[in-house]
Amino acid sequence: MNSLLQADCSRCFGLCCVALPYAKSADFGFDKDSGIPCRNLQDDFHCGVHKHLRDKGFKGCTVYECFGAGQKVSQNTFSGMDWKTNPELAKEMFDVFPIMQQLQEMIYYLTEAMNLSETKPIHQELKVAISEIENLTLRRASEIKKMNVSKIRIRINELLITTSQLVREEFIHKKYQITGKTSDFIGAKLRRADLRGANLRGALLIAADLNYADLRKSDLIGADLRDADLSGADLRGSIFLTQAQVNSAKGNADTRLPERLTHPNHWQKVKQNKKAFR
Repeated sequence: MNSLLQADCSRCFGLCCVALPYAKSADFGFDKDSGIPCRNLQDDFHCGVHKHLRDKGFKGCTVYECFGAGQKVSQNTFSGMDWKTNPELAKEMFDVFPIMQQLQEMIYYLTEAMNLSETKPIHQELKVAISEIENLTLRRASEIKKMNVSKIRIRINELLITTSQLVREEFIHKKYQITGKTSDFIGAKLRRADLRGANLRGALLIAADLNYADLRKSDLIGADLRDADLSGADLRGSIFLTQAQVNSAKGNADTRLPERLTHPNHWQKVKQNKKAFR
C-alpha cells in the first residue's frame, strides 16, 4: 500500500492528539475535549508514552489510523506551519484534520480496490475516483472545511460495493453460519467457521471467537474487531481490512493476514503468555 496513505507522525504536528476528543474508558486513560492537547503530547509533537500506550491505558490510540491525513494537513494544507507557533491557525487546522482523514481513508480503499485483479472491469472508474478525491485533499483549508463528506462517501461507496461483489462473486449465494439481517456478532462463537466471501461490512465482531476461521475473500470494511480472537484465522485475500482493525484484535503467529498488513507486537505477547501457562 502507498506509504502516503499511512500515518507518518514525524511529519505531523500531533493533530490526532489535539483535534480529536475522547472519554475516559477502557480505551483511554482520561477525558479530553476536542482542541485540547493530550497531556502526553510533548513539545516536539511526539507522544511521551508512545511505546507504553497499552500499558498506560491508551489502547484506543494504538488502533487509530489517519491514513496519512496528519502529515498532509501539517505539511501540505498548512505548509509546515504548526498550531503551537501559529495559534491563529489552530482551530482551522483542527477542523480540517478529521475531514482530511475521511478523504484519505476513501483513497486508501479505492487504491486497494484498484490493485485487485477482480476489479479490472471498473479500473478506469476507480482511477478517476482516486484522482478526484486526491484533488480534493489538495484544496485550501477554507474549501476543505465546506466539503460535504457524506455526499462524497455515498458516491465512493457505490464503487466499493461493486468491488466487493466482484471479489466475492463465487460466494454471493453461499449459506453461512452467521445468518439473519443483524450484523451484531458480539462475542459470537465462530471458531473454525467457513466465512469465505462473507459480507461483514460494518459487522460488530467485538470479542468474537474467530479462532481458525476461514475469512478469505470476505469484505471487512468498517467491521469492529476489537478483542476478536483471530488466532489461526485465515484472512488472506480479505478486502478493506486495515492495520488499525488488526491492531484492535487478538491473534497469534498462526494468523494469516493480507500481505500489506503486519502482526501487531501485542500478539507476540499473547503467544508468550499462553506458553507461560502451559
